[in-house]
Amino acid sequence: MNAVDEGVNRPDGRSRRWADHRERRRAELVEAVMEAIRELGPEPGIDAVAAHAGVSKPVLYRYFTDKSGLWLAVGRQAAASVVEAIAPAVAAVREERDVVVAAIDAYLAFIEADPHVYRFVVHQRGIARDTDVVTDAMDTVASGLARILGDRLRALGLDSGPALPWAYGLVGYVQTTGDWWLRRQQPISRAALADYLATFLWGGIAGIRAAADTPGGLAVTGR
Repeated sequence: MNAVDEGVNRPDGRSRRWADHRERRRAELVEAVMEAIRELGPEPGIDAVAAHAGVSKPVLYRYFTDKSGLWLAVGRQAAASVVEAIAPAVAAVREERDVVVAAIDAYLAFIEADPHVYRFVVHQRGIARDTDVVTDAMDTVASGLARILGDRLRALGLDSGPALPWAYGLVGYVQTTGDWWLRRQQPISRAALADYLATFLWGGIAGIRAAADTPGGLAVTGR
């Protein structure tokens, strides 16, 4: 390979640095927008968000193309934060029922501490029809939870295949109940609600071990 070819194929350091800078700037702007939502409420206008973040609207659109792109980035970050809250809470417990309680309580703690951001993500209006912030956020949370559940199932010597549908079921169930809990201004304590939800869900999850001993059940096989 000659020097010209090497020059053509060598990664452009400036381009890489610009891409890294752009990603860092996007992350900073998303965090600034989330802070604005915390201050302004769950249905802020884009002009108010830009002003609160200390940038112009054209600057926001330079990094996110349009309002839908910005709102989607905020939804994804909020969902990632939920996963980051759940993972260490689950890792800290040993008993299987406590895993369910810990996951539910971590989710409820997140929405309790950040209600404006939660409502922004779940009840978003005025964004492009082809951009579903709620579905995207639920996908992020369910995928992260599925990894956690899958690890637990494998540790028990069980088939981890059900982890993803169970994760979606868990997210949908807890999200709907959590929404009611916030709308009704938390009529019961977070600890009590987490225990109620875990009690309801545990009946199904407790069957995992029994199913492992059933022909065609959840035990890992050679297939």
